[in-house]
Amino acid sequence: MNRHLISCCLVLIAAASVAAPDQNAGRYLEVDEYLASAFVAEQPQPGTLWVGGALRESVEQTLGHRFAALRVRYWFDGDTSVWVLDEIGKELPITIGVTVRDDRIVNVRVLEFRESRGWEVRYPFFTDQFRDARLSADGRLSHKIDGITGATLSVGAVKRIARVALVLHDNVKTKG
Repeated sequence: MNRHLISCCLVLIAAASVAAPDQNAGRYLEVDEYLASAFVAEQPQPGTLWVGGALRESVEQTLGHRFAALRVRYWFDGDTSVWVLDEIGKELPITIGVTVRDDRIVNVRVLEFRESRGWEVRYPFFTDQFRDARLSADGRLSHKIDGITGATLSVGAVKRIARVALVLHDNVKTKG
């Protein structure tokens, strides 16, 4: 009887831990807070970039899949642009902020994470690796980005968005 009761309790505990929502998923930073950290002076008005033609092809090649958005909202001031973009980790979107200045990444921040695994990409030990990364001629980041065990898909999502932000920055800067 005792053995059966212990077995039942262990099964219930295991089921509860699997069914419980992940405490690490959530919103970590609001867009306005991220923008305030990117623009020390006055925050510029948002712009809209229509993603079509050659730009769409470039973005989709960078992502490695279809880009669903027709337009992207961004903030641009002088030589600095800020992008807040979503990319699927495993099943759900991760909202990522990327600041680019002089064709280099200034910072990357995970604003919202919705997956049950891979949330470690939100920590500075990971995001700080992107600082000063550029887009090389072959479309890769100029810096090696170390992965995180158990967060491979989330790491890939952040890397793709960092590259897309550099592509989009170049487009806006060229037209600016």
